[in-house]
Amino acid sequence: MKRMETMFAPWRMEYLVSKKPEGCIFCKCSIRCDDYIVYEGSTCFVMLNRYPYVNGHLMIIPDRHLGSVAEMTAEERLEMFFLLDISIKVMRENLNPDGFNVGMNLGKAAGAGVAEHLHMHVLPRWEGDTNFMSVIGNVRVVPEDLAVTAAKFAPLFQKYAGEGGNR
Repeated sequence: MKRMETMFAPWRMEYLVSKKPEGCIFCKCSIRCDDYIVYEGSTCFVMLNRYPYVNGHLMIIPDRHLGSVAEMTAEERLEMFFLLDISIKVMRENLNPDGFNVGMNLGKAAGAGVAEHLHMHVLPRWEGDTNFMSVIGNVRVVPEDLAVTAAKFAPLFQKYAGEGGNR
């Protein structure tokens, strides 16, 4: 008989029992939480994923509420890829990963948790980062508090992007 696994995640209870607000978690004028935003550009911003796959998991998000790449302006597309380049530089300097996963889940069927607001994921990866916890235990380990990671990343975004992109 297989033993039942017990996982403790006490921070989830507040979310589970709370009333779910109406609105978009990425829209500034709605219910967006700015705690983990590490950079705001002219048309896009960068924030840490609140439920990361790995330490340092970033998202690059247009300010406008867009559901598809086709709706983006040329300026939004350019800034998104500019911020992708900076995100990789920030992670290289701070986390020293061996590689990166970059992608978008376009539509609910593709796995988008927030399908109605386009966003790009940037994840640092290390050789051997599929350790026994994820392979055998089916558990992810994020070794650093998100607020600590955000505090490390924000000055590096300023370093690479400069003051010109800030609002």
